Amino acid sequence: MEWGKYKLGDLFEINPTKYYKLSNQEIIAKNGKVPLISNSSTNNWVMWFSNLKALNKWNSITCSDTTVWADTMYYQKDDFIWYSHIQHLVPKFEWFNSNIANIIITSSKVGTTNKYDYWNKFNRDAMNNTIIELPTKNWKIDFEFMEEFIAELEALRIAELEAYLLATWLKDYNLTSEEEKVLQDFESGKFEWKESKIWDLFEINPTKYYRLSNQEIISNNWIIPLISNSSTDNWVMWFSNLEALNKWNSLTCSDTTLWAETMYYQENDFIWYSHIQHLVPKFENFNKSIAFTIITSSKVATTKKYDYWNKFNRDAMNKTEIQLPIKENFPDFELMETFISAIQKLVIKDVVLYADRKIEATKKVVEKV
Repeated sequence: MEWGKYKLGDLFEINPTKYYKLSNQEIIAKNGKVPLISNSSTNNWVMWFSNLKALNKWNSITCSDTTVWADTMYYQKDDFIWYSHIQHLVPKFEWFNSNIANIIITSSKVGTTNKYDYWNKFNRDAMNNTIIELPTKNWKIDFEFMEEFIAELEALRIAELEAYLLATWLKDYNLTSEEEKVLQDFESGKFEWKESKIWDLFEINPTKYYRLSNQEIISNNWIIPLISNSSTDNWVMWFSNLEALNKWNSLTCSDTTLWAETMYYQENDFIWYSHIQHLVPKFENFNKSIAFTIITSSKVATTKKYDYWNKFNRDAMNKTEIQLPIKENFPDFELMETFISAIQKLVIKDVVLYADRKIEATKKVVEKV
């Protein structure tokens, strides 16, 4: 593969995005169709929608001019509205699409990482003069190779997704008769509910933890989950080779938060830090599906109930009453499992169908490669 160096300013017209000098209330619409984009790290910065006229054209790239490198560079697939301090990169060449954009964005991030700082921002002048490396053939950008490379890479990722769905039995998204009935009963309000105290369902005690530094706990061999206060991946932040002090198939929740937003299911033995409560079930047949039902109900029951001075600590957890489906005056754990299974299938169905469509769409491209 040959590589050539190219200036972003030679590839794109780089100018500030056009935007409305209006408040959020004047721009945002509940039924809006035009993307309103703000500085965010998700969904290509699409935060809301509007019914106002789009001021910036699609099939282009956007990047904040107040950042220290190109980490805020995103492809825009629709006409859009934006705020200030955002640069709009409109291609000067015809062969431009999301695949080409992904390679250019990646190359831009590689070329600017650690190059700019707080006093030397990645602004419009910097963007215009930034040199990136791209695949080259006969001293010209090899757009055909870039297209085929991204298509092959996408096919590989889709194949991995397909294998995962098959291995985890998620490929089967067809509802059973029991799952259909449970969903119908839920929609028609036929569930019978009763309040249960978390204390009646769980032994609640502080998690056991090592009084050691991160350097003494963390290991590169990645065996035992080390869990810290985070909003992702069930709080799993690192791994360790030390003995796990807390048992799996249980719940954890920070005792310094305002409500049950930090309650997570733990499916492996783990190590934890202080100020975390460990909820060990008092009943048999506890599993992830039942845990999801209890966690959701706990979040509903505690939202806006606690504050900075009245934390959701262990005493509060013990006293909290949550609503659960019941049968003959006892929690109906079998119904919870069926209900969660049905919801999971409804959610995964779109993923499975997307994977199937992408596999079919990329077959010809992969064969060509």
